[in-house]
Amino acid sequence: MLARLYEECGEFARLVNHLYGDKPKRSDEKEQELEEEIGDIIYTLICFANSNNIDLDKAIRKSFNKVITRDKNRYSKKKS
Repeated sequence: MLARLYEECGEFARLVNHLYGDKPKRSDEKEQELEEEIGDIIYTLICFANSNNIDLDKAIRKSFNKVITRDKNRYSKKKS
């Protein structure tokens, strides 16, 4: 499962590099969409979570709470 996740993340990274980086797509490479590549990553993570009895609702709530707490003042304007 981990190998599959690495593969999907690699495909996503390669596509982002083609779209926004310095490496152009070769003419023999198949067309890809960011939406599809993100979907593949999410699907693989869902499969991993399910096979490890991880409550995805609980996991994402914990993640959101962590970011909200850690970054609550990150983007506010600082007064000089």
